[in-house]
Parts: sequence; C-alpha cells; structure tokens
Amino acid sequence: MKKILVVDDEMTIRQMVQEMLAMSGFQVILAESGVHAMTILSDEKIDLVITDIVMPQENGIDLIMDMKKVFPSIPVIAMSGGGGIEGRFNYLEIAKLVGANVILEKPFSKKTLENLVEKLLNH
Repeated sequence: MKKILVVDDEMTIRQMVQEMLAMSGFQVILAESGVHAMTILSDEKIDLVITDIVMPQENGIDLIMDMKKVFPSIPVIAMSGGGGIEGRFNYLEIAKLVGANVILEKPFSKKTLENLVEKLLNH
C-alpha cells in the first residue's frame, strides 16, 4: 500500500484529503506543518507528499526545497487556495520552480486529486 503524506495547517483540509485518498486505497499520514512533515519523512517511507503552501512555521515552499535536498525522488503535489504578491507571482508557480511535480488549486475534486496521485505514483 502506497503511503502519502498530507501537509496542511488546516485540520479540515487534512481530513478531507485523507478521506479522499483512503477511499482510493492509500495509507495517509498527516502533518500540520513543514517541520512536522520533515520529521515524518525521516521516520517513514513516504511515496508521495501533498503539501499546502501557505502555512506558519515552515511554509510549503520551504518544505519542498528542504525535501528535495534530502529526499529528491519523492514526488510532490503543491496545493493552495491562491495567494502571492499581486501582479508579481503566484505561490503555486514558485512551488513548481522549486521542485513540486504538480500544482493543484483549491478547491479541487476527488477525481482530480486521484488522477494526479495515480499519475505521479505510476510514473
């Protein structure tokens, strides 16, 4: 069974993504911050990370950069409800530049998430 780490500071989002993925047969581990996620990555064999971008402590961009140094082969889906500096850049675009394999705008459907996860895990 493939293990997916879901990182989001909002408990409702973590639980929603967990339910979506569990129904598709994945084992889901949850983290509320980038710092917590790095600890889990050190202790568990994770097949895929899905991370929010805007979080306190360590944001998703920092997490992706840190992850790619230590765990370069683990694919990453970066998700965000938007944000950035108006007219200059978008957080999801930056996430892609620093190593996210796929970017996903919130809100998203279960089918969209499933398709992206399957694509990355079977690549």
